Order: sequence, then structure tokens, then C-alpha cells
Amino acid sequence: MALHRQTDVHIVTQIRNRDAFLRAGMVEGRDFTAIDSEAVAAPMYRAAEVLRMGKGRGWTTVTAIAALSYPYFERLVWKRFGDDIRAKRFDIVHRVTPLSPTTASTLAPKVAAAGVPFVLGPLNGGVPWPRGFDAERRREREWLSYVRGIYKLNPQLRRTHAAAALIIAGSRHTASEIPERFQDKVVWLPENAIDPTRFNLIAPQDTTLPLRACFVGRLVPYKGPHILLDAIAPFARSGQMVLDIIGEGPMLPELTAQADSLGIADTVTFHGHLPHPQVQQILAAANLLTFPSIREFGGGVVLEAMALGVVPMVVDYAGPGELVTAETGFAIPLGTRQQIAARMEQALADVLHDPTRLTTMAAAARRMVQDHYTWDAKAAQIIAMYRDVLKP
Repeated sequence: MALHRQTDVHIVTQIRNRDAFLRAGMVEGRDFTAIDSEAVAAPMYRAAEVLRMGKGRGWTTVTAIAALSYPYFERLVWKRFGDDIRAKRFDIVHRVTPLSPTTASTLAPKVAAAGVPFVLGPLNGGVPWPRGFDAERRREREWLSYVRGIYKLNPQLRRTHAAAALIIAGSRHTASEIPERFQDKVVWLPENAIDPTRFNLIAPQDTTLPLRACFVGRLVPYKGPHILLDAIAPFARSGQMVLDIIGEGPMLPELTAQADSLGIADTVTFHGHLPHPQVQQILAAANLLTFPSIREFGGGVVLEAMALGVVPMVVDYAGPGELVTAETGFAIPLGTRQQIAARMEQALADVLHDPTRLTTMAAAARRMVQDHYTWDAKAAQIIAMYRDVLKP
């Protein structure tokens, strides 16, 4: 949508997205085309839902199965738009999704052969599970992640990279997975951004005690809510901090029991799932977003907090660690569960020693998001890339 506001774009999407585009006020045929690939996509979707063994789990399996249906979608796209592409009625063909770097494109070589630049990305995902978190990996049903690297043997993926004029990587890790001979085509651009009309509150950053911390996310092991409770416990018991936890998930019973056993049940509020306006209100009342996820591809919630002027404290690994600087937040070095908890506890102690610095950091975080991480700013960056690709 942001690209559509800034340049002449025709969006090609799968039929399941059609209603969302219409609700957004877009006109079918003029602004977008919906491709009906359900003959293959629907049974693949059903198979993925069975094999993932639980809602919100087994994302590697879901991605792998979805990739099996994608060649059919691209075949239909070429059938519909191949003549237009060969006639150069489009300056660029940009495949935005799938995000996964494991999904090859049969369309890319055809577009390149027609003399039209093919842009790929932002690609993201596949961040390795950190050592010491195998239990969390198994609880997420990530069985296929143990053999994920086999995708690199796919010859069609090599042809995709060779045909692309530009490969946008949504994370440093994903950029590193692109073969060396194609690295001159790779540009790093984090995939996440925010809509400033939806995140329009400003956290007051009242630094009188108790400070307020907030966690937003699914209550699952790799998001680290149990790590956060261990880290914040000394300060919650002393009355120096309170904690809001927004989200639902299978860990809720054990988290409430953990809070009780740590003696902090009266300073931790479990809000469950909330609509966006309430999430924003609670988050904007916080001083810190405390988010010790150990395997986060993008970390959109980090940008959302920064947009409100809430200072993030994250694990320095993958997406969140790439969004936070020393001026805008705190990046906790990766380690074992116990090490992360101890390091986060020390970082919280440092904040409590001088809470007034949060005001300066919050302002810097808001500026960074406004300058680089709104959808309009992201669209402008991509259009600049298009211009570079089109230079003779």
C-alpha cells in the first residue's frame, strides 16, 4: 500500500487476500489482480495445518509445504502477465512474498530473459536455534529445522539468485545465507515498519519509581516470558518495578505459578489477548519493553514500542538485535536461559540506578522509527533501489 501511494504499482496476490484489498479501497483489475491457485494451495494448506501439530507451531514445516504450492501460483501469474512482461509494460517485477529465503522462483528466469529486472525480497527467516534451547525448539514442533539447510541444494534456488537483479535481505543472517557469488546483489533492509496513524500515542516516560515494564507476545518458551520473570523478580519484590504481560499462549498457567513462587504475583498483571487500541494504551504507559525472545525474525513489536517512545530491552540475536542501538535501547548478549536472565537483571539494575536516561533514549527511539521505519519511509527506500536497478 505504501508503494502504491508513491509510484505506479500493480499488485498480484493470492485469491485469499482479495477481500482485504477490497476493504482497503483498492480496485480489482486496476490496482491489483487476485490469482486463484486454490486447486493446489488449499490441500497444501490443510496438510500444513495437520503436520504443524498445533496452532502457531511448526513454522518451518508450514513454510516448506507452502513452497510446494508456489510454482503453481507463479505459473498462473506468468500465464496472466507473461505477454505484458515480454512487451515491457512493467519496468520491474518485484516478488515481495514469500519471505522465506528457501522458496525458489520459477518466474525469475523468465522475467530476466524478457529483459525486465527481477527484484526479490525482503527475504527473512531461518535464524538458527541458539545452542541450549533444544527443549524450546521441540516444544515449538520445529522438527524440520534440524534439516533445513538441505534447501541450499535446490538448483532452482540458484537459478533464482542468478536471475535476480536485486536481492533484499530483511536481516543480516538472511543476507549471509545468500551464496557468495551473488552477494553483490544483496541489500540489507529490515522488513518491519509501522503505520504512524495506528501508533500515535507518546509514552510520558515518568521515571519516578516504580518503573513499568511491558512484554507483548505469545506466551511460548522461545519468546522468553519465563526468563523475564526471573530477571525482574528482585525489583518487582522491592517495589521498584511492575510488569504488564500482554498475550496468550500455552505457558500462561506455568507463568502465573512462577510469578507466585517468586513472590511477585501482586506486581505482574497478565492481560491476555487484547485488541490493538488497548495494547497501545498499556504499552504507552510503560518505560521499557522487556522482550527476551531468543529467535525472532523481524521483531515488529520492538518498532511499535519505539514508535511510542518506550525503550526496548531485547536479546541481541536476529531481528530485535538489529533494530536496537546503544542510543535507543538495550541489547542483552545471547547465552543460556540462566545467562540471559542474569544479564537482563543487571541491565534492569543499571536502568534503576539512573532511570532519567530513559527519556533521552525514548526520544531517540521515536526519531529513528519516524525517519527509517514507517511504511512510507520503507517504500521510499525501495523506490530508490528500483531507480538504482534501472540505471543503464
